[in-house]
Amino acid sequence: MFFASISLGSVTIPLKDVVASLTGGQATKSTWEYIIINYRLPKAITAVLVGTGLSMSGLLMQTLFRNPLAGPYVLGLSSGASLGVAFVILGAGFLPSFLSVIALSSYGIVLASTLGSTLVLFLVLVVSQRLRDTMAILIVGLMFGSFTTAIVSVLTYFSTAEQLQKFTFWSMGNLGNLSWTTIVILTFCVGIGLLLSAKSIKPLNALLLGENYAKSMGLNFKQARLVIIFATSILSGAITAFAGPIAFVGLAVPHIAKLTFQTSNHTILFWSTLFFGSIIMLFCDIVSQMPGFDVTLPINAVTSIIGAPVVIWLLVRKRNFK
Repeated sequence: MFFASISLGSVTIPLKDVVASLTGGQATKSTWEYIIINYRLPKAITAVLVGTGLSMSGLLMQTLFRNPLAGPYVLGLSSGASLGVAFVILGAGFLPSFLSVIALSSYGIVLASTLGSTLVLFLVLVVSQRLRDTMAILIVGLMFGSFTTAIVSVLTYFSTAEQLQKFTFWSMGNLGNLSWTTIVILTFCVGIGLLLSAKSIKPLNALLLGENYAKSMGLNFKQARLVIIFATSILSGAITAFAGPIAFVGLAVPHIAKLTFQTSNHTILFWSTLFFGSIIMLFCDIVSQMPGFDVTLPINAVTSIIGAPVVIWLLVRKRNFK
């Protein structure tokens, strides 16, 4: 799927040329070489990072809150990132012209998104230290999300058509606008999040039967909960900052992994979720590139259009099998 994502697009590049270009050789055409190295390879790597990060954070949240509808953005981080970007894009008209240019650059938008999600993360962590009930943290996260969404709505009401268009394009998600420097930063953030997730496998298995059971097994629940929330925040916050809010993947992939392997063991789900997340995100990227056409579809729309029927089919198939 990784090589297919690099090969297919508005210009179809033969697989042998893709392999040759990535292994130190030369593609048949120099233009193909340029497309592979400077556009499609970074995009495919971003798709893998986004797929693994969002899927893993979705698995962590669904187990922690014991809620099948919990996703990577349930703590309000996506809304916080959207608020930061909204302030930059929709409020750029209130800034001096030189600051407006800096703020509306790709780095300015990433910085605004990071600051927004970090602010919400800080608030969630402060609240989680004071609350014993895990479900209360879920409600607090949803309230933060509602609050920031309301502020974004007010900003959009007073914005121009051009500003609204820019903000809408950001909210659709984009895998193809990352430089190699930003990919290195994103890889570092996702790597830390996945390491913390791997460290949480045993606590997650203990939490399957509830908080009281986990505590009776000797689990330091408060510490484990903090690590899980922090891992989710790093994964979803960094991905939203660099690629925009990408829906569905974090919510659905853990269910696909559970239904495929018929297990709740997180030792298995950890790896299966990583692979399924990567494969589905790469497949969605291929579809969004519309092979043979000059049109590129929004990645957010593609993930939901493809993913929702797959999950419904798996659930119906499982029920009929029983």
